Formats: sequence, structure tokens, C-alpha cells
Amino acid sequence: MNQKLEFGQRLHEGMKAVGLEPKPSVLLNLFNARYWGTPVSFQAVSRWLNGQAMPRQDKLVVLAEILRMEPELLQYGRTVHRRVQEKRKRWEEALSYQEREMFDAYLQLPVPQRKLVREVIEALGLVHNNAQPPSGTKPKA
Repeated sequence: MNQKLEFGQRLHEGMKAVGLEPKPSVLLNLFNARYWGTPVSFQAVSRWLNGQAMPRQDKLVVLAEILRMEPELLQYGRTVHRRVQEKRKRWEEALSYQEREMFDAYLQLPVPQRKLVREVIEALGLVHNNAQPPSGTKPKA
């Protein structure tokens, strides 16, 4: 099935799940009341619901808020959403508090300094990997 049609189905199902009648006029009013940009047209909302178009990211975020779901779930469906959640969980479980603080500090650095930090880490990784004997072999004397 095509991505637009699948999105239209998820939008339809999401509206039903929160007790809304899946009609363009219903979604149009709710959307334009919450959206901070130029209001969307009835035709645009109708195309979303009919699987003929997908909204831009800023509009997708508002739709997800209306439907009380995460934007990636609305945009990509449960399979991708589940994979994202699993990766996020592994990332959070694998890092200590100190490592998370270090990543936050890294992200605050200007781009040239982040590049330098990456290069240092890559060099340390190469040295470490070359110093390790391949698994199943004995180190040279």
C-alpha cells in the first residue's frame, strides 16, 4: 500500500479513537483552531483523510496533538514507532547519567569543536581496536 493511503487510514482511525467523526469539516475546525500558521483549506484536510496527500511536519505535529498520539506513530505507523521506541529504550538503558551529561555538553559545543571531539574519539577507537587481538586468537608476545 502507498504511504499516503496508509497515512489517511491512520488519520481516520486516530479520529475515531478519540471520539471524532472522521470528516474533513470536523478535523478542519479542530486543526485550524490549534495551528499557528496559515489556516489549511477543506480540500487539504480532505486530501489527508482520503490518502491523497500528507501534511508537512509542522502540521503533522498539530494533528498528532489533536489525536493524542506521537507524531511518528501518525506518520509512519506502529511498526516504525515500535522500532523507534526500542532504539530509544536501548539508548537510555545503555548510558549512565554521566554519559548523558557528556552528550548534552557535546551538543552545546560549536560545530568545529564537535568535529574535533568526534575525530579524537574516532582516533581513540582505532587505537583501541588495533590493540585488541581478533577474537579467538592469542596476543603476540
